[in-house]
Amino acid sequence: MEWNSEAIETLRSLWAEGHSTAEIGRRMGVSKNAVVGKAHRLNLPARPSPIRREAEGANARPAVPLQRRAPTPRQPQPMRRPEPVQQPQQAPQPQQVVVAPVQMAPPPPPPAAVVRSFPRVSNRSCCWPLGEPGTSGFRFCEEGAMSGKPYCSSHASVAYVKARDRREDAA
Repeated sequence: MEWNSEAIETLRSLWAEGHSTAEIGRRMGVSKNAVVGKAHRLNLPARPSPIRREAEGANARPAVPLQRRAPTPRQPQPMRRPEPVQQPQQAPQPQQVVVAPVQMAPPPPPPAAVVRSFPRVSNRSCCWPLGEPGTSGFRFCEEGAMSGKPYCSSHASVAYVKARDRREDAA
């Protein structure tokens, strides 16, 4: 909303009449927070809190003013002299030996990445790995892959599990 001079005057008059910020907002077509913010920026007088306190009820205790205690005077503490710190006896400085830096051989370059061909029987064979990669017994399943899938029917049943089936297994 644009706060033009007419809207500001309306806000000031409704504020002076004592309407709540929510009511002013409804009448002006703006949010309560917009009314609160603009009233704050215009330095309008603060409103009393709408929250009712228990002091107004039948079991309310009369308000007793708090009594302040007089501060107890502090006794000045006697100043202590710091004890002198004894400097340790300085040992004779050993002669520093200068050692020439050792020429280190440059580190060997990292091994090049080994790219191996994909050891499948054919492009239509199952891609399911069998064994541990990097060992001599590692290989891929040799069954024929399902149409549109990279796995054979037995491995596809393991790889593709419906969400509902997973929930049943979790219990």
